[in-house]
Amino acid sequence: MPTGKPVGVVMAPEADVIKTGTSTVGITFNGGVVVGADHRATMGNFIANKNVKKLFKISGRVALTTAGLVGHAQSLARMLTAELALYELKRDNPMTVQGAATLTANILVGRPHYVQLLIVGVDESGPSVYSIDSAGGSIPDLYCATGSGSPFMYGVLEDQFSKDMTQKEATSLAAKALLASAQRDSASGNGMDLAVITMKDGYVQLTNEEISDILANL
Repeated sequence: MPTGKPVGVVMAPEADVIKTGTSTVGITFNGGVVVGADHRATMGNFIANKNVKKLFKISGRVALTTAGLVGHAQSLARMLTAELALYELKRDNPMTVQGAATLTANILVGRPHYVQLLIVGVDESGPSVYSIDSAGGSIPDLYCATGSGSPFMYGVLEDQFSKDMTQKEATSLAAKALLASAQRDSASGNGMDLAVITMKDGYVQLTNEEISDILANL
């Protein structure tokens, strides 16, 4: 059964037996959000995959990060992408970030998934980060980290986050937090995905070269 503890990518249905790890992060800045995740999936002490997708674009200005059972995470990503697209088609207006977080929480209520999620994005009300637990709890924050690497990320975030950060500062902080988890959490690592979401440009995923440049300048 879901426990509410930090979880990661699980490669088999025996989720209570196979403990695994992940690192995902969402950070608001002045005008948008930065969101990121590592690439590693583990089965106990075994690294099962080094290039797992844990960051999903679910609408033009909303993203999802996933930690937990792979099948649950992937099905939720597909479902949310479809639901947000249908909402926009019917209303000719995109769903808000809060609406996407509430929808996600409602899906999980009554039929818990072995996942820990972040819904992050930007709308007319500004940038938002929501943490969604496996039973449907939804908590907004200025920044959030999930997964087994989250304690190491929070050490970086608590020390260096500020409310009116620039996009460059927030992107560097997200990369630094994910790097810290990769260095200290054996279940996180093998690179990272990073994306920036703003009202002007929407969801923009950084290239590997851009991420390498950021890491080189930390």
